[in-house]
Amino acid sequence: MTTEAPVSPWYKQPWFWFLLIFPGASIIWCTIAITVALNTENAMVTDDWSKQGRGINMSIARDQKAEDMGMEARFAFDERKVTLNLETVEGPADLPYLVLNLFHPTLSDKDRVIQFRQVAPGRYAGQLHEDINGRWYYDLQGPGNEWRLKGEAWLPSEEGITVKAGESAQG
Repeated sequence: MTTEAPVSPWYKQPWFWFLLIFPGASIIWCTIAITVALNTENAMVTDDWSKQGRGINMSIARDQKAEDMGMEARFAFDERKVTLNLETVEGPADLPYLVLNLFHPTLSDKDRVIQFRQVAPGRYAGQLHEDINGRWYYDLQGPGNEWRLKGEAWLPSEEGITVKAGESAQG
């Protein structure tokens, strides 16, 4: 005599659900990760990385040119007005204008450009359109983009920022 216990259907078996939970969870998490990756923009990643890599030598040459010219700049911030004194080995710089690029460390939509006009030999004035606070990278260049002074600063700076070519500049 054989007595067979009734077997419940497959969907009522606990081992089936236990074994299905891990592949099911991984499919759900992968779907979420792909959805987030496709719907958010990552501003820290650049699309033209090879072009930027080739431009490194040009950037180094611009830094070297500023060092050869013995450039030294001093920024002063007064609310939204920015003044700049620029000296070279030959004395005060005599350029019609200068451009200061301010780069936010993480958010590219907060980047700013300030154009300085010459008010006297070696003295320049610029205007901020909105207040800036926090850590910024800056890049000062002349009209021909032949040289640059770069560094990092916490803005606005009450005591001003002094940048000397060839030195690690932080304010």
